[in-house]
Amino acid sequence: MTRSRILLALVLSALLLPVLPADAAAPRKKVETWATPGSTAITVTGHGFGHGHGLSQYGAQGAALQGLTWQQIDEFYYPGTTWGAITGKIRVLITADTGRDVQVVTQRGIKVTSLERHRTWRVPPIAARKWRLVAQGPDTLVQYTKGPRWRTWKKVPGEAEFSSVTGLLTLVAPGGRHDYRGTLQSVAPRAGAKRQTVNRLSMEAYLRGVVPQEVPAVWEPAAVSAQSVAARTYAAFERSHPSAPHYDLCDTSLCQVYGGADVEHPAADAAIKATAKQGLHYDGRPAFTQFSASNGGFSSAGSVPYLVAQADPYDGVANPKYSTWTATIDDTQVEKHWPAIGDLTSIEVTTRDGNGDWGGRVTDMAFIGTTGTARVDGATVRSTFGLYSDWFTFAVTPRQKGPARQ
Repeated sequence: MTRSRILLALVLSALLLPVLPADAAAPRKKVETWATPGSTAITVTGHGFGHGHGLSQYGAQGAALQGLTWQQIDEFYYPGTTWGAITGKIRVLITADTGRDVQVVTQRGIKVTSLERHRTWRVPPIAARKWRLVAQGPDTLVQYTKGPRWRTWKKVPGEAEFSSVTGLLTLVAPGGRHDYRGTLQSVAPRAGAKRQTVNRLSMEAYLRGVVPQEVPAVWEPAAVSAQSVAARTYAAFERSHPSAPHYDLCDTSLCQVYGGADVEHPAADAAIKATAKQGLHYDGRPAFTQFSASNGGFSSAGSVPYLVAQADPYDGVANPKYSTWTATIDDTQVEKHWPAIGDLTSIEVTTRDGNGDWGGRVTDMAFIGTTGTARVDGATVRSTFGLYSDWFTFAVTPRQKGPARQ
């Protein structure tokens, strides 16, 4: 490579370096050490609940209480995004239905559609209690039961789905019965794999089962509407990066919590309607609108440019539980999780993200013992001890010895 090309490469690489927002600081490398002699109680004090990327749900509530609109709330938490329409259908894996079939309660107007042939049949008015779709090789048996035995009504080519003229279906799952809008599909990720239950429905109907699960529906309307936009956009992003060939996202907190029609609430419905089809885009595509319960007063930088680290003046407005919290562990718990360290002698934090109290979230630390050292990050410590976040500090108190036995 010539000298001129080397200089050009250096200039271009400098231009590609991320530009941190003014509020964000560089990672802080300053060793903090807490000695843990003998038996000790370790008090952990922290801020926030969750990863802290994007919208803070308690922050949105605080911002709404201070008069911000839902548009202003979303623009604060996702700077650099633009507004755009989000429509269409979404496919959601129903994780609670672990069986090999899709069972629904008999009701008026149930229909079965072959996903391979795009042909639909209405089930006959048989005095059945339940109907089900069950795989037979690559095809699907449509069966009904009046008692303990299933009887076959029809075999349809390929995979299939249930729908209803009412727009609602009651799914019978191992854990109980639940209502869902849209269709319930019996589908698999590939030929010969186990079938799974997938709920396919409109984006707006999907949100009715998400928003009241993520925030209290009776919160300030602007906060619930801001959450509606974040949830709609997040779902659209996942749809463009589907979790599997046969569904877009799941119904748990690993994606975003979805409870179907059972959890719908009028106040949440109103907030969803107020933001109908509105979403956030970046570079012409739905943004990755991560959110968490609370950022503790300072959001953390995410994997994309609009998930920034910035001071949040709204998170602590109405957030007594997660704004600042404490938890207690002891040396024996640490030694149990990392037995190779022997007896715990000290705790050491070496690197934080540089934002907020104590230097911010823990990115590198260690538990040091008589026989070894366990080097971990804040997220691992949070998960191990059930802490609310990875933004914390320590205080150590020697345990008092009990009275001697007589």
